[in-house]
Amino acid sequence: MVEISTSILNVDEEEAMKTFYDLEIAKTDYYHIDVMDGKFVEKDTACRMYSYASSIKQMSNIPLDVHLMVKDVKEYIDQYIALKPHFITIHYEALEDKKQLKDTLDYIKKNDIQCGLSIKPKTKIENIYELLPYISLILIMTVEPGKGGQKLIPDTINKIRKLKEYIYQNNLETYIEADGGINNCNSKELQDAGVDIMVVGSYIINSNDYKKTIKDLKK
Repeated sequence: MVEISTSILNVDEEEAMKTFYDLEIAKTDYYHIDVMDGKFVEKDTACRMYSYASSIKQMSNIPLDVHLMVKDVKEYIDQYIALKPHFITIHYEALEDKKQLKDTLDYIKKNDIQCGLSIKPKTKIENIYELLPYISLILIMTVEPGKGGQKLIPDTINKIRKLKEYIYQNNLETYIEADGGINNCNSKELQDAGVDIMVVGSYIINSNDYKKTIKDLKK
């Protein structure tokens, strides 16, 4: 069954602890931590997200799913290692060459954290095929990274379907995660395309019943 990683990007600071508690009760599979530096993407969420992640770590056993949308990748990896997240995902577009990417992914793994690689909607899926054996997770951005509340880009579903076929044909054990614009109108299509984890933010956070919303997304 597909898992849900709830993005807490748009959680109100005054309501944060209650929201985290409610998501715990609703049995989200992961808390998705969107770390932005104001350089790789326009928005800067770095301080708030680290505060949120630290608070969650103290109150919950539900794993953290950290998505680094940053230029200084190593700096932020070092910051989050102490919180022992389940995943740390970096962007293919943030590093200059394949060797640097592999070294960074190895660094994450050496710290007993599962490593992920993310690509933007316009990045060709073929660009990362050779890196799939080195990672636990490939995160397909189904919207342009940096903003919440966008609509899913339909072409990204075809990209996911193609990626799933490649993973199957090459006997790889790489999870596919999709992030952006996901709701109950497109969740079934994403699952059929081969998604293992769906990152959902606004659709859950703005709902009146987190538990029901998460359950409906998994149908």
